Amino acid sequence: MKKVAFHTLGCKLNFSETSTIARLFQDNGYQKVDFTQPSDVYVINTCSVTANADKECKSIVKSALAVSPDAYVVIVGCYAQLKPEEIANIDGVDLVLGASEKFKLLNYLSDLTKKSKAEVFSCEIEEADFFVDSYSFGDRTRVFLKVQDGCDYSCTFCTIPLARGASRSDTLVNAVKNANDIAKQDVKEIVLTGVNLGDFGNNPSKEGNKKQETFYDLVQELDKVEGIERFRISSIEPNLLKDETIAFVSTSKRFVPHFHIPLQSGSNKILKAMRRRYLRELYSDRVAKIKTLMPHCCIGVDVIVGFPGETDEDFLETYNFLNELDVSYLHVFTYSERDNTEALNIKEVVQVATRKKRNKMLRILSAKKLRHFYEQHLGEVRTVLFEGDNKEGFMHGFTDNYVKVKTPYDATLVNQLRKVQLKELDADGSVLVDILVEELVS
Repeated sequence: MKKVAFHTLGCKLNFSETSTIARLFQDNGYQKVDFTQPSDVYVINTCSVTANADKECKSIVKSALAVSPDAYVVIVGCYAQLKPEEIANIDGVDLVLGASEKFKLLNYLSDLTKKSKAEVFSCEIEEADFFVDSYSFGDRTRVFLKVQDGCDYSCTFCTIPLARGASRSDTLVNAVKNANDIAKQDVKEIVLTGVNLGDFGNNPSKEGNKKQETFYDLVQELDKVEGIERFRISSIEPNLLKDETIAFVSTSKRFVPHFHIPLQSGSNKILKAMRRRYLRELYSDRVAKIKTLMPHCCIGVDVIVGFPGETDEDFLETYNFLNELDVSYLHVFTYSERDNTEALNIKEVVQVATRKKRNKMLRILSAKKLRHFYEQHLGEVRTVLFEGDNKEGFMHGFTDNYVKVKTPYDATLVNQLRKVQLKELDADGSVLVDILVEELVS
């Protein structure tokens, strides 16, 4: 039996797609092994958001070939679509597949002989106009379910539309079918994923290119799926997070009180330069709406520092906006230049040292925000889904509203939903809990 190993970089969407590709291999007689083990084929699913994609990809290829020098190395993903020839020049790479080819990978593996020069099967991104449903399985307690792909937005810093193509979605019927299939595999939580998740229902192939279904329709139908205890919404644009969806989540049986909403900047000047589709006033309105209906809700924020033209005053506007906003944590990204993006045309470049300084300031603010959010809920009883990792005798899990908890490792708790009382903050930032043994959650 031939062996195959996978390494995934980037977002939840990539993890879901890697799992789908892995199942294709297993259905064709391959044995999936850990990436650190000897293998006949190594598949690396890349990301274009990573600042040092080229360096990172080279390092991963080198580590694979150190274990299996004669292994066949395949590169797929966003970086493979954007810069296929650059990847083809990496020593040891045999095959590079673009966005329309990655799910056909097995068609290219009739001969696993190492190549002197990598073969490239790429495409014009306009050809990636079809949707391939995917979901992760076996790697984590929760499953990432892909329901949308691509993006029609034209943010001036972003290469994702160039890497993944136009916005397109699964059908509501098939997304619900996948959720029901996942439920049969003893999975307790599904995380909905997509490039622009709130744009679900935007299917260019449909007659008239009009939305037949909406994200609100999707959450309503998924809420009826028996066997899944939790649905979690991953990143969703503030302009696409509608009042009706927020209100539905607030009374839902299964959708948890946790939103991750990209902001990118708290300065309207910078938001306009980024060509975002909202201003800060809409963002604060979304947060206020959520907190009015769900005061206990966790809200995560994406923010970019050092975008061209961002002055000290602009950054402080962002800092103060976030400081005053009732959000729970920040994902802070340092702006880095991307080929073929309009931001490159902005002449006022922010020095790298300044970018790093601003990143550090927001990361410190994020830690304070998260600690404050956790402290608000100490003493409460909440439901936790426990994960399987044993880290120095402890295991972790997350409450419905995304508080990370910690308790001594107990194998019987893995993949179980249990009622706990949140006791105190531990030195590592997680919350120590008392498990209420009599309160077993189905």
